[in-house]
Amino acid sequence: MEINKNNLYTLLKSNYLHQVEMAKTLLEQHGIQTFIFDRNIDNVIGTAFIEGYRLVVSMRDYEQAKKILEESTNNSD
Repeated sequence: MEINKNNLYTLLKSNYLHQVEMAKTLLEQHGIQTFIFDRNIDNVIGTAFIEGYRLVVSMRDYEQAKKILEESTNNSD
């Protein structure tokens, strides 16, 4: 599937890569393609300056992905 970066929306932003990776895995188990932006930025400018890792999804999958993450968060409480 070809994804236009202009149609990508940030679903999750975190200073912790493992949180973004876990959300990515969960969404991909539901068939939603995800991308992590800024994954390697800490190697370039150092961890002290990270503004966060971003998990992005296509505009088409955004609402479903948001619902899956919300349900997952509610079930973990």
